[in-house]
Amino acid sequence: MKIVDHIKGAKATLFSFEILPPLKGDSIESIYHGIDPLMEFKPSFIDVTYHREDYLEKKRPDGSFVKVATKKRPGTVAICAAVMHKYQIDTVPHIICGGFSKEDTENALIDLNFLGIDNVLALRGDNAKNEAIFKPESNGNANALELIQQIKQMNNGLYLDEELSNANITNFCVGAAAYPEKHHDAPNLKSDMAFLKKKVDAGAEFLVTQMFFDNQKYFDFVEKCRQNDIHVPIIPGIKPLTTKAQLNILPKLFHIDIPDTLSDAIEQAKTGDAVKQIGVEWAITQCKALMKANVPVLHFYTMGRSESTKQICENIF
Repeated sequence: MKIVDHIKGAKATLFSFEILPPLKGDSIESIYHGIDPLMEFKPSFIDVTYHREDYLEKKRPDGSFVKVATKKRPGTVAICAAVMHKYQIDTVPHIICGGFSKEDTENALIDLNFLGIDNVLALRGDNAKNEAIFKPESNGNANALELIQQIKQMNNGLYLDEELSNANITNFCVGAAAYPEKHHDAPNLKSDMAFLKKKVDAGAEFLVTQMFFDNQKYFDFVEKCRQNDIHVPIIPGIKPLTTKAQLNILPKLFHIDIPDTLSDAIEQAKTGDAVKQIGVEWAITQCKALMKANVPVLHFYTMGRSESTKQICENIF
């Protein structure tokens, strides 16, 4: 079922969350352990992230170095299929530009279509390690806009091989990322908004925001989107803080602000459990206000750990 159809048929705010593929060598049971405690809250869909290949410089016996490709978290397509089969729930695989040629992307989309997966989240993805700027693969999509365009072409039966005739028409519902505090590569929010409008015009049917800790930033962002003729559903992304270290890590990684009141409370916490409880209580307050504003979905970034999200859901659903 498409995400937009879930939203259209809903009588109240829906619940969804995002999981990480397990590290290479780990069992899929680690995924199930993170999902099982949240199933009682009837999630409408589960996102599965995709992680690009990285390259390591390995020293040879002769002293020279060779570049070796490595992927720490493989298996997004397989995990989507396994989760969908086990829980009878829609999954949303992330499709990224980094590390993918257009042919790689097409092949991944063909596999997803064969599996009956209706939704994808189209993302540029992160820079490769040790690269200051994003560099697409040779014959790869340079950004999420180009990726959305490729997916929509397949929805129209247009594949990379122009000689194909009567090619299968896919029917993906495409989502895209949105940044209430702007994408870190954008010079300002105005230019970021203009690029977001292009993604929607190209066929993005729903948006999922980066995490934020100040609801007003989300509300202001939605208002700006509507003023710029962006009228697709905008799903807020929620991340409960769980450690003091996240006060420094998250702003650097995701280019977001953490409100003074929240950061002060966490700094003053005496134990790790106290930090987690502050994060849970802050998120509960956020979620209640968002639900009062009739947001379409509350989407949680669980990072593979469900304890805090479960506590929040027990208080809001």
